[in-house]
Amino acid sequence: MKLESLVESYKNEIVESVKKIVRIKSVEGQSRPGMPFGEGVNEALEYALKLSEKLGFKTKNFEGYAGHAEFGEGDKTIGILVHLDVVPEGDNWTYPPYGAEIHDGKIFGRGTIDDKGPAIAAMYAMKAVKESGLPINNKIRIIFGTNEESGWKGINYYLSKVDAPDLAFTPDADFPVIHGEKGIVDIVLKKKFNNKCNDDIIIKSIKGGNRPNMVPDLCRAVIEVSDDKKDNVLNTFEQFIKNTGYNIDLEDNGNTLIVVSKGKSAHGSTPEEGKNAISQLMKFLNEIVSGECEICEFIKFYNDKIGMEYNGESIGCGLEDDVSGKLTFNVGVIDLSEDKVEVAVNIRYPIKHDKETIYNGIKEVISEMGIKIEEKDHLAPIYLPENHFLVEKLMKVYREVTGDNESKPITIGGGTYARAMDNAVAFGALMPGQEELAHQKDEYISIEHLMDITKIYAKALYELVK
Repeated sequence: MKLESLVESYKNEIVESVKKIVRIKSVEGQSRPGMPFGEGVNEALEYALKLSEKLGFKTKNFEGYAGHAEFGEGDKTIGILVHLDVVPEGDNWTYPPYGAEIHDGKIFGRGTIDDKGPAIAAMYAMKAVKESGLPINNKIRIIFGTNEESGWKGINYYLSKVDAPDLAFTPDADFPVIHGEKGIVDIVLKKKFNNKCNDDIIIKSIKGGNRPNMVPDLCRAVIEVSDDKKDNVLNTFEQFIKNTGYNIDLEDNGNTLIVVSKGKSAHGSTPEEGKNAISQLMKFLNEIVSGECEICEFIKFYNDKIGMEYNGESIGCGLEDDVSGKLTFNVGVIDLSEDKVEVAVNIRYPIKHDKETIYNGIKEVISEMGIKIEEKDHLAPIYLPENHFLVEKLMKVYREVTGDNESKPITIGGGTYARAMDNAVAFGALMPGQEELAHQKDEYISIEHLMDITKIYAKALYELVK
């Protein structure tokens, strides 16, 4: 088909464009005039808009909060919603996280699959439709978001200035079509410690994690221990590692011990796919604390009510439904000192439930501990029926291109820009069964996959505008 051959002819351009944008470290930074989310995010936005102009689209920058590029004429607009910001890179990468190096046919780097690679694919899909000469009756617009990973101020600002597309998809999740997304709430559990510990083992600090929506891959505790208790702590540590197999190191500095827990990062919507470094460390600390201090009580509470669970069973929010499955509960960040503790948690709750049910369940469990709960962000769940026009059209394209006639529309725990407006769904970019590396080390997109999704998006766009 003409669209496929056009996309194939862009292959070198597509690969080079992905490499260039991945090399921009677009983690949200300090706000500057005209750059509400920092220099890196702004650089990525400007790159995308300049590339769009080069590809023949009309562009507009909305004060650094977002941008768009479009072509075509007509009463309706078909939208593609992408984001150019990325989560922090984390540690232990095999290849430089912003190097965009190619190894074994794969482009490695933060954002390659979430969401810069798919964004570039969508842009060249638009180019293919534009240059194909095929008749189209509506506009196609790609919208570049800038802080999808940390608050959605960018897309909300954009939608306050521009009417939303009539139909839209975002290439920021999985195929075939995602017609429902769980509710998402970020909370912080807070507690002040009024009495300092005077025990032979004193927890001075615990710090770990980068974002609530990332499974933390590193957590560090500083412990002061008396001479009388030190040997016992070291022996307990050795036995604990032998029993659990956790990747935890202990640095012996006399009466100060530094314990470093190493886990495996994963997306906050799938905590079971990672190894939570915070929970691992808290489990060890629970083995050595024996005093009655408030920090000791908190550590015991954490292990009793959170522990290594992923679904919030013990902390009062173990909910599920028949549409989207079980709630997920991810501890993403901890900051504990001798005076206070804050634990940032990312919760994905089932479509048929609401956040009040979540809060009420958690509050009932934490109230006796004097822990307070603070809401940071909330995104309500979304759902479109399988017979919705948009869902049916995109499923048709997916089946035609892949030959997969068995898969059906799915629901997920992830949160995409599909929530930002009516009549929007997530569509790709991962194929069923493909390894999920968003928010993890060694994130990559294969060049073959990059080309395949560009072809799918080109056909999908034409199907929606013809």
